Amino acid sequence: MRTARIASALLMGVAVLAYSGWLLEFFLPTGVSPVRDPAEALLTGPPVFRVLLAVSGVAFILAGPPLHRLGPVQWSARLSSISVSAFGVLVLLQAAYPERSHLLSSLLSVVLVTGVISLILWWPPGWRALAVVGLVLVLATWLAVVLSRQLDTFEGVFTRAQLLVRAALYGVGGAYAFVKPAPRHAHR
Repeated sequence: MRTARIASALLMGVAVLAYSGWLLEFFLPTGVSPVRDPAEALLTGPPVFRVLLAVSGVAFILAGPPLHRLGPVQWSARLSSISVSAFGVLVLLQAAYPERSHLLSSLLSVVLVTGVISLILWWPPGWRALAVVGLVLVLATWLAVVLSRQLDTFEGVFTRAQLLVRAALYGVGGAYAFVKPAPRHAHR
């Protein structure tokens, strides 16, 4: 159990840090406007952005199995760990196929919403409140991205806000996995 806790915390930490690699745009010349251009445009720029995204995808995929062992034995907890790995698969696809980023970004939001709803169903009350706030933020940033694309304004700002929210939620999830008590399993 201790090994799964450490592995999940390390993998989630690597995943969140690498997923936050888009912040390097403020230190590297990219030619991408953080206000107008979506964050996904960075994937066609310097290769460091695709490499970091791929690293985060692999780390999310690998974090799923140890998280699976840490959660209680119920479908909602299982769905949480599966959604982490599914998110990783989509992130890896986004790194491999940046030209399909808008579609993949929407699928990432669907997977994240599913995962957060599953957390709401099984996390204890204090943590559950964080998951509810996270769900509201995920939906709000997703709506903001969709509207900004329709209105062709501030898409860069809203896609970056969306990335921040996603990274923060996975950071909270990783923290919970590290500090929560061991699950109680039924006697056989």
